[in-house]
Amino acid sequence: MTRLRRKALVALFLFTLFIFGAMMGLRTLKPSDGFSDLAPGMDFIGERSDRRRLDVKDVAVSPGQFHMGSSDTKVVFTRSDREYSIFYDVHIFYYLWYGSPSMDNKYIHWDHVLVPHWDPKIAASHAQGRHTPPEDIASSFYPELGPYSSRDPKVLESHMTQIEAAAAGVLVLSWYPPGVADDHGEPTEDLVPAVMDAAHRHSIKVAFHIQPYKGRTDQSMHDNIKYIIDKYGKHGAFYRFRSSTGRVLPLFYVYDSYLTPPESWAELLTTKGSHSIRGTPYDGVFVALIVEERHKHDIQASGFDGIYTYFASNGFSFGSSHQNWKAIKTFCDANNLLFIPSVGPGYVDTAVRPWNNHNTRNRVNGRYYETSLQAALSVRPEIVTITSFNQWHEGTQIEKAVPKKTVTRLYLDYQPNQPDHYLELTRQWAENFNKEKDKWLM
Repeated sequence: MTRLRRKALVALFLFTLFIFGAMMGLRTLKPSDGFSDLAPGMDFIGERSDRRRLDVKDVAVSPGQFHMGSSDTKVVFTRSDREYSIFYDVHIFYYLWYGSPSMDNKYIHWDHVLVPHWDPKIAASHAQGRHTPPEDIASSFYPELGPYSSRDPKVLESHMTQIEAAAAGVLVLSWYPPGVADDHGEPTEDLVPAVMDAAHRHSIKVAFHIQPYKGRTDQSMHDNIKYIIDKYGKHGAFYRFRSSTGRVLPLFYVYDSYLTPPESWAELLTTKGSHSIRGTPYDGVFVALIVEERHKHDIQASGFDGIYTYFASNGFSFGSSHQNWKAIKTFCDANNLLFIPSVGPGYVDTAVRPWNNHNTRNRVNGRYYETSLQAALSVRPEIVTITSFNQWHEGTQIEKAVPKKTVTRLYLDYQPNQPDHYLELTRQWAENFNKEKDKWLM
């Protein structure tokens, strides 16, 4: 009896240890601040509101390259061995700020500074200085293409091939006005035509993600919109969205929109504004960033047409927390706003913000990404955004990455999976999203 009791206790101990290990493994899918990783209720909920559909009739590619599927949200390609699609309701954020000596005479962004914490006491306990490419780059992962230049035509072509492989139909280009750049980069507006041309060769559309440059106001935004539409509006790759009213309009994402007061935005985005674009040739669908809960009311008052969440770190903000998406979607439906959740494969920005480890979200071989995608689909969005194709500083990229070890660095990678693992996951979920939307519309 004593021996049997001892065996039973050992078995119970091992079982308890197994359960504890499993729970710790699952915990990596959860943010450290306790937010749930899944939106409440993974079943598809809510009645279908008037559906907005995307317009692709202005896609211009060589004859016979594609034929239209049953939905106007996709292009179906035919290859010798199979058919596959890209989907215009899957948008992916894209960055054009990278430089290398071969094309730019220096590294740009790959040598990003280590941003100090605003509290001097915390800043003092972390590394300072800047990265020294090519062995030491400002990322926790290492790109298959190496520390490349966004000006390299071969890089652009590779990127479009990868985005096509991921089935994302709309590239959302981080954009600054001519002569303007982010604090660590160089102006890139002159590269936009090359991006448009490269995207067009792959039937990919381009939308604009307007960044919060110094001096951005509602008036300067009026000038920006006019510039973009006048210069790129007739290009075959220029993205337009079919609204619930049947109008086909350009769609713009406005990053850090909360920095401008609602009353200022209303001068641009409401019909009674002093320099309103509504009903003019420069009208569009304008999508604002939600960070805090109060922003949803400001967005509504501003005259925006929709809300997106951008951040790939679940729990980082109210808007990026999956558990809040149902409530945000309900608010948007009640106020005729488009809700566009943003999902990402993970988050790690300690290569540029060494003090920000608490916001790291481990990829868990793709499970974090799939959890995020499922949370997005559960609220029946019209569009899903992917953060990101190539924001390497914040470790949100789905671009191909490879293992890399140097004397001073050991980079993260996608192993045991292949470099294209997140491209493949994106395609699988894009196809699933399209199938689910067909069910919602029945």
